[in-house]
Amino acid sequence: MPTDETVVETAAEAAEGVIFARYKQSDVKDFDVTVTFEDGILDVDVYINAPDDADADADDVADEAARTAQDAVDELFAESDTDSDANAA
Repeated sequence: MPTDETVVETAAEAAEGVIFARYKQSDVKDFDVTVTFEDGILDVDVYINAPDDADADADDVADEAARTAQDAVDELFAESDTDSDANAA
């Protein structure tokens, strides 16, 4: 079972990865990735302030980043479950 800290770090890194895959770091004026994981509930909020003339819409990228963060955490737990099953055998 991953620690809460590992869950938060995994989600934040995944979200930031999406942001900087869509924008050059120098183009992003500001961004904020807020991740909480309490009582088994993951909450991811992403805010991006990108140039108006950017190819990618900031709201769409923020949504994609949040979904990717959630998917990364799902994978983390799936890997943990697989490891637990292998160790139990």
